[in-house]
Amino acid sequence: MQCPLLYRFRVIDKLPEKPSEAATRGTLVHAVLERLFDAPAADRTAPRARALIPGQWERLLEAKPELGELFAGDAEGERLSRWLGEAERLVERWFSLEDPTRLEPAERELFVETELESGLRLRGVIDRIDVAPTGDVRIVDYKTGKAPRPEYAEGPLFQMKFYALVIWRLKGIVPRRLQLVYLGSGDVLTYDPVVADLERVERKLLALWEAIALATETGDWRPRPTKLCGWCDHQAVCPEFGGTPPVYPLSVRPAVSGDDDQGRMGPDRAEAGRPVALEGR
Repeated sequence: MQCPLLYRFRVIDKLPEKPSEAATRGTLVHAVLERLFDAPAADRTAPRARALIPGQWERLLEAKPELGELFAGDAEGERLSRWLGEAERLVERWFSLEDPTRLEPAERELFVETELESGLRLRGVIDRIDVAPTGDVRIVDYKTGKAPRPEYAEGPLFQMKFYALVIWRLKGIVPRRLQLVYLGSGDVLTYDPVVADLERVERKLLALWEAIALATETGDWRPRPTKLCGWCDHQAVCPEFGGTPPVYPLSVRPAVSGDDDQGRMGPDRAEAGRPVALEGR
């Protein structure tokens, strides 16, 4: 949805991307908030959460040593210290938005996957699921950036509706509330979905998959320039910046008038290198 060509670079070409301080800080904060709930309710305090940060950073480095490149040349550790301090402030702000001593999440960092009647698989990882005594389900997602202006809120909400659709198709339950917690600005955005919302999301995803399938077969992946292009790692191979994409690694099937199978989902979608599912992130 953001940029078809970027989708190709990431999913089909699998071009490497450099780790960023912002994304890595988000991963670190998510890990801290997940681990905090391992402690008894009374011990879920801001000092305890801050104390988790160094250990979780070490765990990230062990799992992905390449993250150490973020602070290459930082002999005195000043940049790293500043970066960890920013993570601390984000974690502390969370305590002004939610009270973890009163929460007992049913799930944390839950991987979910379902297959629609069309054969399209949906999967994603949900930050937190709360279940009330009444059985009502709340899906919570942490964002370490700032809340978008109202006119741009639909993008993040689409991600949450994606998760809600997966839960609905898996469990037959429509989540009572979708909640986005923006630690960068201290805002909480909520939305209460209904069945019609989720049906619209499903139709949109099917249309999106048709577009992906067609582009996969024809090799026609077009860039969609936005303000986000300035942060893209693939400018050197993007036509919008004078670059040339790498040779397309899949066989190309020219569009033929009247070809009813063009762009439709079927068993051939499982061929090597071809995307077979949509992921919510």
